[in-house]
Amino acid sequence: MRKVHRVLPASAISSLEEYLSKRGGEGLAAARTVDPMVLVETLEASGLRGRGGAGFPTGVKWRTMVENRSSRVGTTVVVNGAEGEPGTFKDRSILRRSPYHVLEGALIAAQAVGADRVIFGLKRSFTLEVARVRAAIVEAEASGWSGEIALEVFEGPDEYLYGEETALLETIDGRYPFPRLAPPFRRGVRSATERHGGARPGVTSAATVQMAGPGGATDAPPALVDNVETLANVPRIVQRGADWFRTVGTEQSPGTIVCTVTGSTRRHGVAEVIMGTPLREVIESIGGGTREGHQIKAVMPGVANGLIPADLLDTPVSYEAMNAIGSGVGSGGFIVMDDTVDLVAVAAGVSRFLGVESCGQCTPCKQGGLKISGLLQQLSLSEADDRTFPAVEAGVAAVADSARCYLAHQHEAVVHSVLERFPEELEAHLSGRADGVPPYLVAELVDISDGVAVLDGRFREKQPDWTFEEVFSGKLPADRLGEGRYGDWTFRPREWVSLTDTTD
Repeated sequence: MRKVHRVLPASAISSLEEYLSKRGGEGLAAARTVDPMVLVETLEASGLRGRGGAGFPTGVKWRTMVENRSSRVGTTVVVNGAEGEPGTFKDRSILRRSPYHVLEGALIAAQAVGADRVIFGLKRSFTLEVARVRAAIVEAEASGWSGEIALEVFEGPDEYLYGEETALLETIDGRYPFPRLAPPFRRGVRSATERHGGARPGVTSAATVQMAGPGGATDAPPALVDNVETLANVPRIVQRGADWFRTVGTEQSPGTIVCTVTGSTRRHGVAEVIMGTPLREVIESIGGGTREGHQIKAVMPGVANGLIPADLLDTPVSYEAMNAIGSGVGSGGFIVMDDTVDLVAVAAGVSRFLGVESCGQCTPCKQGGLKISGLLQQLSLSEADDRTFPAVEAGVAAVADSARCYLAHQHEAVVHSVLERFPEELEAHLSGRADGVPPYLVAELVDISDGVAVLDGRFREKQPDWTFEEVFSGKLPADRLGEGRYGDWTFRPREWVSLTDTTD
């Protein structure tokens, strides 16, 4: 498989001067000479889709942003670098090697949508990435490369939902990372609704407020939120044209994608590959294939899509092909599981992760998710009875009821894929033929060191109220934190755990 380097350089670029010497900046220079709508049309023609997980067409998002700009307040471009999808390390890899690709893409986006500010939304724990971005901003401002665009870095929490677009905007505005009903191209929602009398007394989070959709009158500042990898693609598309971008990939999934491979492989790593490359080739090239004497049982593309069984490993890594088999590309993070891995334990681990990380605004998502998690843990430990499996099925069917964000649907998709595609593993636990095993550790990837993934082992102690106390308080995050401000949150250092044993 041929690896490429469109957005992930083969080696780190150490300075803005080095970046410009390698023809960096040509896209931004070209963008400054054309009408902003030409940039929007170029992105639409390129077919670039968001690399944050949803795969939404970038040009369509930009056009929507332009159509919903405010005549009263300035526009902001927000770079979503709050990477936290289990098994994914691509955005941090890009920022470590070249924050300049991303910064240039963000400046072009600002030119296209008329923004006067760019905010990088990162996690406070991403110390290396934060340092790289801050240094790049200093260079851009000192040299005048950024023009009149204000640049800043926002350091947010480690919570999984911080990466959800509306929750990211909530946190940047000083509140907790709770997804909201207002569209993602609006920030500063609370002050706007309060001015119009829309907020309930005592409510300090915009998460409870539903604003007007496209075209609705509001004085909330508009914001364009794009993922790190998405924006890293923009400069060369503008520099070389939409047709150039489409020279690789598929019709519906043009370009490249940066993939992370971890789990039961000889090594773990990150590389950029051409869209449409068979998943088996991606695993072989980046991960070196399975460990000696073992075979792949399944592959999990993060915790947003269904598991992929071994007989579908030749499926192309493209949005259309992955969707056709009942899974998805996600953010390009593929966790490989060989024949030693118990998939009921995997389902239990995923369910615990999503149940804990749910914010609690939607009762079926949080309470139902935690119930599913408990039932699956009983199954994985072979402590279930005849009532357990029907209860899991009922819980999965209801967990996404009235959900305001995609997390509950993720819970539904992953657990349902295990129930449907690997019934023999469930039956083995129910019949007593399988040994009880603890849940598979599903947690954020915090590094890949010498070909070995490092997970956030602190998650083992995380409670559903988002604390690390010994005993769960019984309060949901939305209730416990709803009247506080993000700045009041106590920052806790991580506990890094090498991915040599994925069970608790």
